[in-house]
Amino acid sequence: MTSPDTRPDLDPEDAKLVTLARSARGRTGASEGAAVRDTDGRTYLAATVSLPSLQLSALQAAVAAAVSSGVTGLEAAAVVGAADAVEDAGLAAVHDLTPSAPVHLAGPDGTLRTTA
Repeated sequence: MTSPDTRPDLDPEDAKLVTLARSARGRTGASEGAAVRDTDGRTYLAATVSLPSLQLSALQAAVAAAVSSGVTGLEAAAVVGAADAVEDAGLAAVHDLTPSAPVHLAGPDGTLRTTA
């Protein structure tokens, strides 16, 4: 039996992003986890940041981690959580770097819901 992360509708590298996003979410107990892959194949992951003085979605935090490491382009991103859609600010952050980068949204079990 295949796990949801290895579904045939995602290429293996994008399925890996879902796995990493799930691990970020699970490790922190956050509402969302996200992972992005840069144009060199490096990955960056993050979970939702909810502090009194700082609020970032998991996708915004993953993009921020990538950009703070010098990344100028992304190949793809994945978000894992209970939401029905990728939040606009995170999607915009990905597309600020690479307008054509797909952003995959998966449920907590890793099942792909949609690609933006």
